[in-house]
Amino acid sequence: MRDSFDNPYLQIGLPDLQHMPKDDASNVAALLAKCPAHKATPLLNVPELAKKIGVAQLHMKDERGRMGLGSFKALGAAYAIACEAAECVVEGQWDDALTGEVFITASAGNHGLSVAAGAGLFGAKAIIYLAESVPEAFADRLRAIGAEVVRAGATYEDSLDAAQARADAGQGTLLSDGSWPGYTALPSRVMEGYLQLAVEAAEQIEEPPTHIFLQAGVGGLAAAVAAYARVAWGRGPVIVVVEPDAAPALIESMRAGEIVTTAGPVSDMGRLDCKTPSMIALAGLARDANTFVTITEDDAAQAISILADHNLTTTPSGGAGFAAALNGFDGMGPGARVLVILSEGAEDV
Repeated sequence: MRDSFDNPYLQIGLPDLQHMPKDDASNVAALLAKCPAHKATPLLNVPELAKKIGVAQLHMKDERGRMGLGSFKALGAAYAIACEAAECVVEGQWDDALTGEVFITASAGNHGLSVAAGAGLFGAKAIIYLAESVPEAFADRLRAIGAEVVRAGATYEDSLDAAQARADAGQGTLLSDGSWPGYTALPSRVMEGYLQLAVEAAEQIEEPPTHIFLQAGVGGLAAAVAAYARVAWGRGPVIVVVEPDAAPALIESMRAGEIVTTAGPVSDMGRLDCKTPSMIALAGLARDANTFVTITEDDAAQAISILADHNLTTTPSGGAGFAAALNGFDGMGPGARVLVILSEGAEDV
């Protein structure tokens, strides 16, 4: 069912979580330029859908074509791997800067594609762990760009445990988009890569948004965009974090005032179906987000149907921010200017 929690830690943050997301994107564009497919994605002004929501403006940052990988996730791991390559490159030979290196991750979807693509750009190898619930066609996409695919467990958390065990055995470097005590450097860089999306949106939009709806799994995208939004627009925008009601990791952690692991059924919002939040993401969102909400499976299904009717095809995960805006939000009146992220294209799996 739908749920909502107003953030009592706004501008202060949780006292026990001090590792914050970065908000300076100055290095990101320069390193992403090493990736041939990198270019800005469009910001769409969608007046028909603004009218449907009952607001003055609705802008969608359209990540469906990002770097040919179909998702904002292309920014994160590719940037983190580019940072590693920058420390090793000799005489400008970027193609083999990381030859012999192995990056290991677990993925519910697009993060794995970014790891595989980033590794391939700089001569490294990628090993991607997938839960049994991830469709085989997605595994084939990973193999097609050179990744080794390993199946492990029924859930994302199971596959992450397996990936971490392999990294702990010395067979490669774990590159997760989640963070936890003792593991912060690489996920912080992944989140830093996501800042590029926010920088582009701030440059593309004519007036600052009054409301920003950010879908969240472990929370990396939401925290990065929220951090940059506060730099660009101050305390003005109301930032709303959106989760599936089957995976309320952030909202329940906020209620508890600490990281908690939640339980629930498998969600059709598969990219957001994460039961434990990223530590860095939770720290940043506790400081920067106004409100946390959950949406139902039916909410997401209705939203992507409406989006498809406007030739904006996406997945339940990709349209979750729009779904929350469509549900309405207390205080979001007819003069509101809303920003959402269309975070991925429709699945071909």
